[in-house]
Amino acid sequence: MWELKSEWWAVGFGLLLLLAASAQAGGLAPHHYTPDWPSLDSRPLPRWFDEAKFGLFVHWGVYSVPAWGSEWFWWHWQGEQSSAYVRFMKENYPPGFSYADFAPQFTARFFHPEEWADLFQAAGAKYVVLTAKHHEGFTNWPSAVSWNWNSKDVGPHRDLVGELGAAVRKRNIRYGLYHSLFEWFHPLYLLDKKNGLKTQHFVSTKTMPELYDLVNRYKPDLIWSDGEWECPDSYWNSTEFLAWLYNESPVKDQVVVNDRWGQNCSCRHGGYYNCEDKYRPHSLPDHKWEMCTSVDKASWGYRRDMSMSTIVDENEIIEELVQTISLGGNYLLNIGPNKDGVIVPIFQERLLAVGKWLQINGEAIYASKPWRVQSEKNKTVVWYTTKDSAVYATFLHWPEDGVVNLQSPKMTSATKITMLGMEGELHWTQDPLEGVLITLPQLPPGTFPVESAWTLKLTKVN
Repeated sequence: MWELKSEWWAVGFGLLLLLAASAQAGGLAPHHYTPDWPSLDSRPLPRWFDEAKFGLFVHWGVYSVPAWGSEWFWWHWQGEQSSAYVRFMKENYPPGFSYADFAPQFTARFFHPEEWADLFQAAGAKYVVLTAKHHEGFTNWPSAVSWNWNSKDVGPHRDLVGELGAAVRKRNIRYGLYHSLFEWFHPLYLLDKKNGLKTQHFVSTKTMPELYDLVNRYKPDLIWSDGEWECPDSYWNSTEFLAWLYNESPVKDQVVVNDRWGQNCSCRHGGYYNCEDKYRPHSLPDHKWEMCTSVDKASWGYRRDMSMSTIVDENEIIEELVQTISLGGNYLLNIGPNKDGVIVPIFQERLLAVGKWLQINGEAIYASKPWRVQSEKNKTVVWYTTKDSAVYATFLHWPEDGVVNLQSPKMTSATKITMLGMEGELHWTQDPLEGVLITLPQLPPGTFPVESAWTLKLTKVN
């Protein structure tokens, strides 16, 4: 009898070890979190997010139909009653046309999720975040609490969230979902506000059922919360939801969330920090963060009235990416498909340019860490990262004399310097005043695959 018990004990103990190892490899070791910020904020961030570094944001909804101004079209038109938006509707649509009338035109007729996923993979993205629901309340999945205002009942008659998720996951890209806590014109939300937020009709019948449904149905790797700023987290029941998410949900070990869960949560509570749209710190923060920005500087959603003057230059995108990673952040770059599900060529071009750059320089980006010095400026601006004992120095502009000057690395007799994308070592000398002087290769125009932001790899340096 003792021998049998011993065998079962050994098997059980082995299973425990296996489970613990599995939790560590894929996400986090088991831990119970209570629904309060001190406990929730103590949860370590699953390491996949920090290693991913670069993601793509996709804003897509009914606002892609008028496709004018921005994705806040409905609010600017009927909330603020902006004269420009009122005039636009008067000049382009018949009297009595409502925002709901746009929904049948949100067809997604040319939405091919496999093609999107191929593009995202070519762009070098390690995670993708799709707007499951923006502030207009229209859900891109068949939500049971958004009757006749979802992509299955009206418009595409498709589960957009599910289709894209299946496609990107085939390519080992992590899948995240953006979800707005509030809705501009939902009657129950307006009622709760009228009641001074002493009631939670909207939260209990709309917001929370949606969040639980998204997690259980699609098992997202990331929840990008938004629309929190009008109410405290106690109104949204945020801590209760996050405790369930971290303790019991099907994604409890690998899920990542941001910091938009109520008034005063931003840059203080949650998972990683967004702080604000297009947030860009000037020094190394002490908490994991993400910069979200858009290829179209004037809008997150697609708009027909965009012009080249508002499209971010590919060199600027790469510079922002390099700076963000050096300062310990992730870079989330947004594009907005049109109502038919087409990602317009200018957006494709920008994404492919980033992917081309990452094919050569990704070694200095993916799974890297901030170095002891993040940047310096001599003849050119240089940003540093480190990985596996190597130091990477990405310089943004090619010096006229063909010599890069680095002040921070401490060279040794065993130091070797190479340029990513090129064979062979580079010649360098140590100057007591100027630091390390690295002679760059002489490259005829057009012979090197990238035209900005070149990366030096330094080994055996301090």
